Amino acid sequence: MAKPKNTSHSGAGQLRIIGGEWRSRKLDFPHVEGLRPTPDRVRETLFNWLAPYIGGAKVLDVFAGSGALFLEAMSRGAAKGVALDSNRDAISNIRENMGILRCTVGQVQQTDALRYLDAAPGDTFDVVFLDPPFHKDLLKPACDLLEQRGWLADEAWVYTESEVRPSELGLPANWRLHREQKAGGVNYALWQREAPQVPAEQ
Repeated sequence: MAKPKNTSHSGAGQLRIIGGEWRSRKLDFPHVEGLRPTPDRVRETLFNWLAPYIGGAKVLDVFAGSGALFLEAMSRGAAKGVALDSNRDAISNIRENMGILRCTVGQVQQTDALRYLDAAPGDTFDVVFLDPPFHKDLLKPACDLLEQRGWLADEAWVYTESEVRPSELGLPANWRLHREQKAGGVNYALWQREAPQVPAEQ
C-alpha cells in the first residue's frame, strides 16, 4: 500500500482486483490509519513482472493492510497464501473479502510481523510481499528474518515498497534487484533470492 504524505482520510475505501479469476471485482476496506492499497498502476506493473511465477506459487503477505496484493495474487492463481497484519480490523476485512470471493486457499492471521517471522517456518514461500508502514524501521528486520529463519524458497521473489531507494535498504546480499520503479514518494522493487552456496565438504 502506497504511503502518500497525507495518509488520513475518513470512511472506508474501495479496491479493485485487476486480473485473474476475480478480475474487476471491487471490495471495501476499512479506515485504518496509514492504510492505502497499492495503486492499480503499481499493482499492474508488479504482477506483469510476476506473471511467469505467480501461478501455483505459495505467497506470503507480511504487512497485508487492505489485502490488495494478497487478493490479487490469489486471483491470479497462487496455490496458497498467508496474510499477516497487526490490525484487527484489517485482518477481519481481508477474511470477509475472502468469504465474498469464496477463496479457500488463503489464511489470515492477526500478529506482529517480526515476532511471527522470528519463529521457525512451517513452510517456504515462492513470493513474498513486504509493504510495511513507513518510518518505523520494519522493512530491513523483516527481510533479514525471512532470510535467516528459512522462510524463502531457493529462488523466491520478494516485493518491497519503501520510502528510500532500493539500493539504500541494505537487504541480504544474496537478493538480486530484478526491477525497480518509483511512484510519487514510494520506491517499489522486485528482488530474486539466490540460494547461498553451500561449501563443499572437505
